[in-house]
Amino acid sequence: MSTPTEPSDHRHSPTTGVSVETLSDIDLGPEVEGMDGLQLRLRRVTMAPGAIFGPIHDHVGRPGVVYVLEGTITDLRDGSATDYGPGLGWPEDHTTEHWLENRGSVPAVEVSIDIVDLRT
Repeated sequence: MSTPTEPSDHRHSPTTGVSVETLSDIDLGPEVEGMDGLQLRLRRVTMAPGAIFGPIHDHVGRPGVVYVLEGTITDLRDGSATDYGPGLGWPEDHTTEHWLENRGSVPAVEVSIDIVDLRT
């Protein structure tokens, strides 16, 4: 579920209170013609209360999707803030420029799947 909230001004803040664990990955080159150097990756991201996943960043060349397992994560982009969780989160495509926050009082946990270019 997503709901709009007030934006914050942490766009330049470094990542704090976040742990990232790679759960699985697969080299796409042997799987799909033309995908040499690309990897499909599944990660679990845990954000402590007050955590910031920043600074503001884009997803050009690194598309993905997010599912929130526990808590609420605020996605800040385009001058607005949207709360997600638990459930389907947000897309991360070539137009995405954002940062994330856990504004809640409990840890928030998401899983994300993205494609990573290992050639860069």
